[in-house]
Formats: sequence, structure tokens, C-alpha cells
Amino acid sequence: QVQLVESVVGLVQPGGSLRLSCAASGFTFSSYWMNWVRQAPGKGLEWVSGINSGGGATYYTDSVKGRFTISRDNAKNTLYLQMNSLKPEDTAVYYCNAVLASVYDYWGQGTQVTVSS
Repeated sequence: QVQLVESVVGLVQPGGSLRLSCAASGFTFSSYWMNWVRQAPGKGLEWVSGINSGGGATYYTDSVKGRFTISRDNAKNTLYLQMNSLKPEDTAVYYCNAVLASVYDYWGQGTQVTVSS
């Protein structure tokens, strides 16, 4: 059974930091491209960051470059997103997504991140 389980639910002040984790099971994690995708209140899905299967290539949407860092630990089947200098506009539900060859596409249940003073 494929599972992607995100954590942490977090409330943080502007300028603060959070680290999201996504624990994967039920598939060969090390073979999959992994993404973080978010959905702000009342808006559509927005791709945030992606990392290749080996972890050597990372990509970011412009609004988070220099503030967010994606990484993975294939030995632990875990994906991470380190989020620094958080802004109110980063408030969203964050989803972990696993993709292989545009055929296999798995999603986590999402975790709420709220940036507010």
C-alpha cells in the first residue's frame, strides 16, 4: 500500500522557519522524482519544488528560491522541505508528491502551514 505522510503542522511567525517531512512507503522511493506542491486558501495547486531520484538536482519556483531547500534521504525513504524566512503568503496546505515516468503519481494527505503574527 502506497503511503506518503507529511508532517509537521506548523504555525510560525513571519521570518521564522519550519521543516516539513514526508515519509514514504509501499513503493521504491529512491526511483521516484519527488515534489512539494502547495495550495493556498481559495487558490489552485502551485508547484513549489522538485528533486530528482538521486537528490543531485533540485528546482524551485521563483517565489521560494533562496528561502526553501528541498532534500531527500533515500535510506530513510523521506523527503524534506526546509523553509526559512517564511512569509504570510507561504500559508498553504503543503503536499508531498511522487512521480515516476509520468505514469505513477502519488500524493500525501497534506499538512497545513500557517505564517501569521
